[in-house]
Amino acid sequence: MVTERQALLQRYSQAYDEVRQALETFPRQAWHFKPAPHEWSIHEIIIHLADAEANGFIRIRKAIAEPGSTVGLYDQEQFAEQLHYPEQSPEDALNLFSLLRLTTYQLLTLLPESSWRNTVKHPENGELSLDDLLQTYTEHTLVHIAQMRNNVQLWEAQRNA
Repeated sequence: MVTERQALLQRYSQAYDEVRQALETFPRQAWHFKPAPHEWSIHEIIIHLADAEANGFIRIRKAIAEPGSTVGLYDQEQFAEQLHYPEQSPEDALNLFSLLRLTTYQLLTLLPESSWRNTVKHPENGELSLDDLLQTYTEHTLVHIAQMRNNVQLWEAQRNA
């Protein structure tokens, strides 16, 4: 488990660079394209990544400092709508994502093995270990990079139709 965790930690630490590299390949004109009215644009996904990372920042810290506690939920659709994602700065969101991810990664590398047995209670997903949270937030970024790539493909197809 420790070697798997080390590999996952490495992947977790690379998330910001992976997002940045992907964004560099996307035409800026495509950033506001929405595949459907209820789906997010690249711009909105970037803001969501920062908000999700802020939640992960807290959840991971609660698992470390307050094992057994309950972590909160948030409605990502309401966040997008009520927090005016289209009007927020993607650059600021990327900077926030980077700093949150970096500081959490640094914290996780300091933990003794005993801390990795800590868990929190998630109202929908039940008991989650630190390993579960690490897996979730590593995969979360990758899922959204794929979503952004799909948006660009759909944008290009629509332009070429």
